[in-house]
Amino acid sequence: MDKPTPPASPFARANLPPFVPPFLAVPSRPLVAIIGGYALAIVGSLLLSAIVQLLVPQGDPPDFTNLAEMGPGMTMFMLVIFAPVVETLIMGVILLVLQLFLRPGYAVLASAIIWGVFHSLQAPIWGLVIWWPFLIFSTLFVVWRERSMWLAFLMPAIVHAMQNTLPALLVAFPDALPTG
Repeated sequence: MDKPTPPASPFARANLPPFVPPFLAVPSRPLVAIIGGYALAIVGSLLLSAIVQLLVPQGDPPDFTNLAEMGPGMTMFMLVIFAPVVETLIMGVILLVLQLFLRPGYAVLASAIIWGVFHSLQAPIWGLVIWWPFLIFSTLFVVWRERSMWLAFLMPAIVHAMQNTLPALLVAFPDALPTG
């Protein structure tokens, strides 16, 4: 006897390339999208960071000295709350404009490149890594926009905050790591 087919999701897959995993391409399971999006963003960032470090060992990382001087609490707030919210708002506007002229997949890619260039202005090698998480954030925005504008901003902001948490801890508490 054939198994009954499960009911289809009420949410359609976003108009993105087929290699985009379903948990990112269908706006139906927020927690799965957040955890999966974070996993893709952080693992990709760490891999790209290692590759960039091998290829450009003398490259300067971004300088957060001024931020660290504000104290651990303000550093954490700025990097984990403020930056993700503000950057997601800007990213959302950019994506809404890009989608007037480009298909969703191209808009996502263009957004990631724009953010890579923008972050490279602070530290040239940073853009070689940062485009990847912004590819994930931009994908989340475009996909969750199908559900609501609120979720389109909320989902990538949460993943962005998670992405920034470990680096923020390292900036806020630089003496926590053993030096060698």
